[in-house]
Amino acid sequence: MAMRLRTLLGGHPGTAALRNGSIKSDLVAFDFVDYSPTNRGFKPMVREQAFDVSEMAIVTYLMAKSFGKPMVLLPNVVVARFQHAFALYHARSGELTPRDLSGKRVGIRSFTTTTGAWLRGILANDHGVDLDSIDWITFEDAHVAEYKHTTKRAPEGKQIVQMLIDGELDAVLGEKSEHRDLRPLFSDSAAAERSWFARHKVLPINHMVVVSRALSDQHPDVVREVHRLLAQAANGLPTAPRFDADEMRRSLELIISYTAQQGLIPRAYAVDELFADATRALIQEMP
Repeated sequence: MAMRLRTLLGGHPGTAALRNGSIKSDLVAFDFVDYSPTNRGFKPMVREQAFDVSEMAIVTYLMAKSFGKPMVLLPNVVVARFQHAFALYHARSGELTPRDLSGKRVGIRSFTTTTGAWLRGILANDHGVDLDSIDWITFEDAHVAEYKHTTKRAPEGKQIVQMLIDGELDAVLGEKSEHRDLRPLFSDSAAAERSWFARHKVLPINHMVVVSRALSDQHPDVVREVHRLLAQAANGLPTAPRFDADEMRRSLELIISYTAQQGLIPRAYAVDELFADATRALIQEMP
């Protein structure tokens, strides 16, 4: 009989075949739990180990690892994207460029979001922005309860994009908007992304998949099957993230370095440290 796994996976191209049942297994069955948006399920996974299998923001996973949370990373990427388009400013005061952010009020949903960590790394390392000079305004707690925010909290009930529209913020990270007065911080984000990729040879990873440590320790065959099913569901889909082992390592190395640089984790982990023995072996089998 198949082992039933309480599962949190969002509705992504690479997970659709698992969610709609068109790919099945004799070894495992997924009992899907839906959160909207999916990232609302990350907190119960980190804090309560609410799922056997869970999508997980990579920065949340890095932080959870630093506090010894019992989760194990799988080498399966479900969300990856360039980040430059997710930064906005208000055009009321004229043009604002990345280098102009020093001393400005910048909003971000949580200081610990993965998109935020990628964007801050880009701003600091590719544009010379002093992150410590920015007046950071946040709206949510971290998924990892032990992390203590040092940023200012927005007033209760305030919405991040509306605060930008109202002039209470100079810029925001991690957001998109069609509002006529808002502009992308990177004026030609597509060109900025191409230039950044040419320099770093990295597609930024946002979300991967984790399993509970108990499942990994007690049922490594089940974990291997979950990995295989995820890979099968994503195989051949042009809209699903595709990483070989080296590409995944490069992306993980860069986000690890950014996350450590920003003080979200105590040190820069080696990529192999992110995996347990059972899941580390799976990387060797990747193309």
